[in-house]
Amino acid sequence: MTEITLLDPADIRVLRILQKDASQSIADIAREAGMSQTPCWRRIKRLKESGVIKQVAALVDRESVGLGFLAYSFVKLNVPSRDNMETFDRLVAIWPEVVTCERITGAVDYLIKVVTTDMKAYDDFLRLKLLDNDLVSDVQSRIVVSTIKETIALPLRDG
Repeated sequence: MTEITLLDPADIRVLRILQKDASQSIADIAREAGMSQTPCWRRIKRLKESGVIKQVAALVDRESVGLGFLAYSFVKLNVPSRDNMETFDRLVAIWPEVVTCERITGAVDYLIKVVTTDMKAYDDFLRLKLLDNDLVSDVQSRIVVSTIKETIALPLRDG
């Protein structure tokens, strides 16, 4: 379980700014957050070191790089034992098509978000990777027709 880090209102302001555009200079972030540069830099450094900021990365438009097909797959394991779940976790970690994997409750064990070039590539992934092992007993896919909202920004509340 992750340790909860207490955030003050200034932390929240900085995090909101970074969630919108982390490529800004410290000077711009500090100005928008209403503080000077050195305390802002220290705050960001502390947020990174404590694990609140996990990573800074570029968001790539998937369609611009030829990855126009998106599907969600509900995956049921034959036997949802700890060993089988750990094995499945290791498999999805190495499959580049899987951009998100969540272990969920209910009638299925996992929800995975899969990005490929097209339907054929998804079918190849489904047959040759997902269903080509004894762990998986069933997969139900939902193909995305249109994305209405997509964000990585968390709904942070003022402390």
